[in-house]
Order: sequence, then C-alpha cells, then structure tokens
Amino acid sequence: MALPLIDKGPVLLRIEESVAHLTLNRPEAANGMSADLLRALCDAIMVCHGEPGVRAVLLTGAGKNFCAGGDVRDFASKGEALPDYLRQATAYLQQAVAGLIRLNAPVIASVQGFAAGGGGFGLVCAADFVVAAQSAKFLAGATRVAMAPDAGVSVTLPRLVGQRQAMRILLTNPVIEADEALRLGIVTQVVPETELALASQALAHEIAAGAPRALAETKRLLWDGVGRSMEQCLPDEARTVSALSGTADAREGLAAVIERRAPRFVGH
Repeated sequence: MALPLIDKGPVLLRIEESVAHLTLNRPEAANGMSADLLRALCDAIMVCHGEPGVRAVLLTGAGKNFCAGGDVRDFASKGEALPDYLRQATAYLQQAVAGLIRLNAPVIASVQGFAAGGGGFGLVCAADFVVAAQSAKFLAGATRVAMAPDAGVSVTLPRLVGQRQAMRILLTNPVIEADEALRLGIVTQVVPETELALASQALAHEIAAGAPRALAETKRLLWDGVGRSMEQCLPDEARTVSALSGTADAREGLAAVIERRAPRFVGH
C-alpha cells in the first residue's frame, strides 16, 4: 500500500514497497523549475533521507516532459531582481542535487519528453540510473541563454561522457536523442514510450530488493571517486569491504550462493 507523504504541490512523494516515488508536479509548465518547486524538491529529498525503509527512489515528471529546465517565464517576470532570485533558486537546486547524490538509496530517473537545463538535464546527470523513453530528448541549454551550467553538471557530465563530449554538449547545446544519450553514457536504458513506467518501476524494485548497505556504500564510493586519485580511493574501498563483510546481509549473500537460492536481505 502506498504511503503518501506529500500529496499536493509542485513535488509529490509517496512510498510503496520500499520505493520512494518522487514526482515533479508542474505539468502545465513542463515541470519548469521555479524557486517554489526547487524548495519543495529539497524538502521531499530530505524526507527520503529520513525514511530508513526507502531502498530506491524513482524520480519522474508529470505530463509530457520530465523537466524542461528553469521556468523562463518565471525568471523573466523578476526583471532586475532576477540575479537575487536565481541565487536563491540555484542554491535550492544545488541542495537537491547534492541530496540525491548523498542518498543511501539509489536514484532512478524515468525520462519522457525533454530533460533540459540545470533542472532536467542536471537531475538526470545526478541520478544513479536513467531509464529513457525512445522519444526522450536531452539539452544542456545554459550557454544558449548566456548562462553557465548549474546543478553540478560541470562536474557530473564530464564524468559520464568525458571531457571532449562534455565540452561539445555544454558549449554547442545540441538536442541529444535517446539513442545517442545511451551511446554517450548519459542514460542507462532506452525503452519504447509505452513501456517506460513499467521498465522504470521494475528497475526500482530490482534495486530495492538488493542489500541496502552494500548498495549505499558502493554508490558512495563511486560518487566520492569523482575528482579523487586512485591512491585516495583505494583505502576507503578496502575499509568499506571489510566493514560490510561483518553484516548479516553479507553472511546471507554468501549462504545464498552456496545454497543456490535467492538471497533475503534485511538491511543490516
């Protein structure tokens, strides 16, 4: 049974079978990101941090588009106050991205339509898995409107696609089709439009059935490795392996292999 934690407003949140369903909920504006939406997104992500039963997060956008980026009409309405407004909005966006990356639970983004700008493209780059509909399109877009990439994209995108491709994407702003996004490593999987919801949910439940501490520590090691040397990463990796080997889940995993059965992980 789904537990609705946030059931109205620009961001919705419910928890069902250890999966947190996090939905951007401004379909009339292509889920364009205003300061209000970003504040609500930060609050919802913090709720996920505080729910120990959450083993995976499924991030979706209501309507035809995952997220078309910043709400340009909202931005334009601020006039000369725009710089102060954007400082606030960008701070919320950075908090949201950091919150997703630092969640113990892996994050699956399910993308239809456009994922653009710091809002859409940035959240995609901060997710751990991305399932995209065949019709999905990705666009950085910041330099096209004389701004710089935000949402950590200047860090996450080169890690995903390499320096040369990141430079091309961020400076020339191509619209990237789903198949190219898969080839570049921006997305994990491409599926027909009609299969997006089921494929995304299936992946979320597959992840949620795994050993949560092992998945959380592996996710942390991978994200912490961004910008660190091999010499810095290896001791952390060794400590993590040693610590996990003492858990009940590790003993269960070994027993399941020996007994040729599916493991039953409990999270400790």
